[in-house]
Amino acid sequence: MEAVAKLNDVPTSPRKMRLIADLIRGQRVSRALGLLKYQPQAGAATLQKVLLSAVANWQQKNEDARIEDADLYVKTIFVDGGPMLKRLRPAPQGRGHRIRKRSNHITIVVDSAAQPVIDEATTQPSENE
Repeated sequence: MEAVAKLNDVPTSPRKMRLIADLIRGQRVSRALGLLKYQPQAGAATLQKVLLSAVANWQQKNEDARIEDADLYVKTIFVDGGPMLKRLRPAPQGRGHRIRKRSNHITIVVDSAAQPVIDEATTQPSENE
């Protein structure tokens, strides 16, 4: 069973955040947290918090399961562009250049790599079919 964590309006450009998100896509959660901890980029700390939130959401959904046995991995991660603040900066000869301060939205989906136990009674087709 998968769990989702979202963070909106992060004041970092989407392009910079996608570089870090590409590092952890498809990785095990423990490895992804280790990678994010030692990345020098400022967005790595933000992604680490969102990933921990996704793990906590998974644990909330599956109270009977242990995280160690679940073997969680980053199933999906994507960074979308958010609203842009437009500012003016002084330029030569009395002009003004537009500065675009970008933001982004982060979405992380974690899932368990362990195969769930399927009840055989639910998989058997009924005799009416």
